[in-house]
Amino acid sequence: MVCNLQSLAQFKRKEIAKMEQLNRHTLRRSHLFAAALFSAVAGAAVLMAQPVQAADRPVKMLLDWIHNGPNSGFVVAKEKGFYKEAGLDVSIEQGKGSGSTAQLIASKVADFGFADGYVVTNGVAKGMDLKMVAGVFRRNPTAVIALQKSSVTSAKELEGKTIGIATGAAQFQQWPAFVGGCKLDGSKIKVVNIDPAGYVASMIAGQVDAVAGFAQGMVPGIEVRANQDARIMWYADCGVNAVSNGIIVHSDFLKSDPAVIKSFVAASLRGFLYGRANPAEAIEILKKYQPNLTPAITNREMSISWTNWVTPNTADKPLGWMSEQDWASTIEVAKQFGGMTADLKTSQLYTNEFVPTEASFIPPQK
Repeated sequence: MVCNLQSLAQFKRKEIAKMEQLNRHTLRRSHLFAAALFSAVAGAAVLMAQPVQAADRPVKMLLDWIHNGPNSGFVVAKEKGFYKEAGLDVSIEQGKGSGSTAQLIASKVADFGFADGYVVTNGVAKGMDLKMVAGVFRRNPTAVIALQKSSVTSAKELEGKTIGIATGAAQFQQWPAFVGGCKLDGSKIKVVNIDPAGYVASMIAGQVDAVAGFAQGMVPGIEVRANQDARIMWYADCGVNAVSNGIIVHSDFLKSDPAVIKSFVAASLRGFLYGRANPAEAIEILKKYQPNLTPAITNREMSISWTNWVTPNTADKPLGWMSEQDWASTIEVAKQFGGMTADLKTSQLYTNEFVPTEASFIPPQK
């Protein structure tokens, strides 16, 4: 009996020891689980406490052609951080003329383009789904340019001569309007394709008698680099009154991302106005994109371009705002001289919906 009691006592002691060991193991696992849970919760709390940095919206912008003074507002907006402030990550690429830029925007190769309003009008008439959302050169800056010392002293004397025009440029599309408005015989004028970068050199070398381009981009190079006086024959003097360069988009983009368009337009116009107020700084910024620029030429390019920011119909309106009368004139020029037959409405070509209305966006008059 004593033996049995001893055995029973030993058995109980062993069971109690097992239970204590099990309890210690369970308690240890509980502590580990609690510690892990605390770490996870604490980690999540830290993540939740940190502000989420949303990535800037990437967009692609295509210029009318090479980086220069007149279109420098875009790189100024980029380098001054105006796009960044608007939540945009903007890449800016050079173009090959307004015609090429319009086609690429119509094909959705880029989000934004900088192109001529006359080109946009012809493009829309041919089925391109484009719209201008801000006008910068609201007055036509296109001209035929010849050396002052040449025999081309008037538009009539272009007959029998050779003129250089980039086939992708707005000046090429407007050329029939200039010929018709000046009552010239176009069959007597030889038109050759020249890259815009070689305009001045070709004329100085006598390869062409004149060139057609934006006066703001051509005349400064002649005056400063070639030390020659230039003769300007404005397209507008022959009735080619048309809206010039502005920011264009595909119409689908208007529907899908209106907030992005509004932000881009405001930041871009801010860049143009900042460059006008700080031309020396704008030139230094432009050097990052065009290292071989000549400051005196770039400064002159900008100063001429500012005279084309405003028309009588856009006076006292913010930079970017476009006039229905100016667009109606553009349509009429395209019909009368450019052979356009489509019955377009001005509302198909532009909108002021995205143009800032603040007084700070109204450029000073000259």
